[in-house]
Amino acid sequence: MSVNPELQGRSYAATAPYLVGREKVREFARAVLATSPLHHDVAAAQDAGYPDLVAPPTFGVVVQEHALARLLGDPDAGIDFARVVHGDQRFAFSRPIVAGDELSATLTVTSVKTLGGHTMITADTLVEDAVGAHVVTATSSLVVRGEE
Repeated sequence: MSVNPELQGRSYAATAPYLVGREKVREFARAVLATSPLHHDVAAAQDAGYPDLVAPPTFGVVVQEHALARLLGDPDAGIDFARVVHGDQRFAFSRPIVAGDELSATLTVTSVKTLGGHTMITADTLVEDAVGAHVVTATSSLVVRGEE
């Protein structure tokens, strides 16, 4: 199985809305050892001017994962998940993610490159809130190892 080079430019429909919960923010913060009170204490977050708990910056992967699953599950993509290595991850924020946000994600494959026997797929996932305002763009690069 080889990666379909025609993936470049392909977009997948927006995911169903994901409601960011307080306990999910706290759990994620504990998992990444983020100790700021903004992630754990609603009063501290509100005193700092936020409407609710503030998710750690990498929380965007939770929402992005739903969109990425569509790419990885696309039978036309030719991606063997057993051969995938996560190569890079970046975020570009318009604002922080906070508890109570209802977020949807739309993934677009921006690049497909063959490097030796491997393929690097780069995708941008635009995460928007319930009114369609941009929250974060998560950019991932996946390396699909070639056959041995």
